[in-house]
Amino acid sequence: MRVLHAVTLHSPSHAFGGPVRVALNLSKGLRARGHEARLLALGDGFEKWPTAVEGVPAKLFPARRLLPLGFSGMTSPALVASAGRLVRDADVVHVHLARDLVTLPVALAALRAGKPLVLQTHGMVDPSEKLLAKVLDAVAVRRLLRGADTVLYLTPHEREGLDAVVGAPLANTVRLVNGTPAQEERPAPQGAPRILYSARLQARKRPVDFVDAAPAVLAEHPDAHFVVAGPDEGELGAVRARIGSLGLTDRFTVPGALSGEQVLAELRRAHVYVLPSVDEPFPMSVLEALAVGVPSVVTHSNGLARDIARAGAGRAIEPGPEGVAAAVLDLLDPAANRGASLAARELADGSFSMDAVLDTLLPVYGAALRS
Repeated sequence: MRVLHAVTLHSPSHAFGGPVRVALNLSKGLRARGHEARLLALGDGFEKWPTAVEGVPAKLFPARRLLPLGFSGMTSPALVASAGRLVRDADVVHVHLARDLVTLPVALAALRAGKPLVLQTHGMVDPSEKLLAKVLDAVAVRRLLRGADTVLYLTPHEREGLDAVVGAPLANTVRLVNGTPAQEERPAPQGAPRILYSARLQARKRPVDFVDAAPAVLAEHPDAHFVVAGPDEGELGAVRARIGSLGLTDRFTVPGALSGEQVLAELRRAHVYVLPSVDEPFPMSVLEALAVGVPSVVTHSNGLARDIARAGAGRAIEPGPEGVAAAVLDLLDPAANRGASLAARELADGSFSMDAVLDTLLPVYGAALRS
């Protein structure tokens, strides 16, 4: 089976975050099972233009910014012009849908061509009062959500949002959780406590809360070190300013965007992983931490919060630095850390393995092909 995965943007800094990681993980899993999977996306920031990403064949088109609207304002006339031909070469078109000028044209081309179409929205298509969102919903989004063979959602909250966008309950939905490949277990943590944040630096993810939690942790562990990693989406200045105002420059490392291998290397050194964001649907960074065996701290509005709390794989907290600090201190206890680490590995291997995800996804593809 030939599967085309279309996603908005791939870049060396991994600026588009989780949807690209999901597309790559699914593609690699499909290829391991004997299927042909490839990636279609905009590309940005490459010195040497890749024809494959992590072993997955990829067709990347140079990104052009038409409007000052972040990812929504990026497109490629060549990609849009080629969309019809690209979807015709696939048996199934799997679009990681956002309100943008990349995934919408590809999904529309698949719909026009009568190709089996699977949409996965990753929480990116939710009710919005923004003018651009209303226009795109009226022109394309509702048509696509109704016309796709299957719409994949992560959480009940996301499903309710999709129904609200359409204005009626969707009948073509299937829940598909994110999965993560099996990872080598981290060694037992050694030396001074190392606490990691690795995600985009944007307001909703609250990296400043991570910084503000540091003084309380340092009061009990004065040798602790904190890492704030990830591409900047507006909060880097605030993060650096807060570190400086607290006088903690020597306690923090801010390395910027990391490659996938570098993220895993940081996770294997970390005692605790923290993602203090709110309304996070199903973060891949947390799944990767769990797979490595790093106890994780998330807020209650995180889509993984209940699973983590139930399994004892970390802590679910109210948003804010006080909760972050208390949870980190709890998990720095050696016995608590060891128990949470084992639970994290079991949770990742049991509920969020790629085999479990593919066992759900492949019947979705089969039903789309039959229809």
